[in-house]
Amino acid sequence: MGSINDLITSFLRYLQTEKGYSNHTVRNYDSDLRQFIRFVATKKGLEDNVSDIDIIDYKLIRSYLGELFDTSRRTTIARKLSALKSFFRFLEFRGYSPSNPASEIATPKQERHIPTYIPIDDMFAMLEKPDREKISGLRDVAILELLYSSGLRVSELVNLNLEHLDLKARLVRVSGKGGKERVLPVGRKAITALIEYVEHTAQQRAKVGYSRDQGPLFLNFRGGRLSARSVHRLVKRYSRECGITTEISPHSIRHTFATHLLDGGADLRSIQELLGHVNLSTTQKYTHVSIDKLMEVYDKSHPRR
Repeated sequence: MGSINDLITSFLRYLQTEKGYSNHTVRNYDSDLRQFIRFVATKKGLEDNVSDIDIIDYKLIRSYLGELFDTSRRTTIARKLSALKSFFRFLEFRGYSPSNPASEIATPKQERHIPTYIPIDDMFAMLEKPDREKISGLRDVAILELLYSSGLRVSELVNLNLEHLDLKARLVRVSGKGGKERVLPVGRKAITALIEYVEHTAQQRAKVGYSRDQGPLFLNFRGGRLSARSVHRLVKRYSRECGITTEISPHSIRHTFATHLLDGGADLRSIQELLGHVNLSTTQKYTHVSIDKLMEVYDKSHPRR
């Protein structure tokens, strides 16, 4: 059967090849499982290479999670427990373990988290900030417009190629979590910004060997694919220039997209499809934002408040 480390390697390979998990997610599972094995080794007085899967039981996992409560957030603990449940489910299915010792452990109750979003006036101000006289400014406004227009994750944005865009139909095809594809509408202002940016980078694309309608959509100054870190930096810079005091990221614009749609009358099921959420419960967190706004309006307007 091999050591637990060997089993973890097989599990990670299964996540990548059969489940289509992203490299980022697989790295998180790897880190979480290795941390747990180090805990087991310490508790049992073993070397790092734990060889017997049968020494891991329900009580040992509960003890591990109990120690995490002193140092980690509940969301982190929930993720680590999810990694253990998935790992032991894999071992049980493949016949390496007679049962899943993590299956009966309840996920920690999560703190209610209201997403950070940007008010409409501030969002519009950010969209006007990039210098359209520069190619970098044309790129930045196209990025901001597309993030706000279609609610993309930053990973989805930077992985876009020209062939993923249908400018005439105003559609973009993105590959989301787990490699699941979805086709999204793109607003007219975002399309205009994208067309202008693509036209002004035609020579740069030709120099690095890209054809007219293929290759990365968003380029860095060397002509390579723009990184997610660069998108984070430009979003933070424009938010600061607009005087926005809350911490803003590309994901904040995704939250803003969903919140503004909900405020405009869109139903949750439609927003779920646009965001690529598997469960409606994930989308429902945006109702808290809108309810808070409704309460503010109510308190200001109702004569018997």
